[in-house]
Amino acid sequence: MEVESLPESKQADVLAFIRFVKIGLADPQTIERRFGEALRRARAIAVERKVTEQDIEAEIEAVRAEK
Repeated sequence: MEVESLPESKQADVLAFIRFVKIGLADPQTIERRFGEALRRARAIAVERKVTEQDIEAEIEAVRAEK
């Protein structure tokens, strides 16, 4: 298969693009459900790793300061 001949970083790009296209084809209820699931997972990971809202804000500000 063509994708398998690409470097791993490019394979990840192709996979991300395929997921993007699939999301665009999904109905609004499926998109909302997937978003809700992803948000719940992200919040659970943040709690597990003790990431606070202040940590997130500080990181955002640091990135913005670099631009």
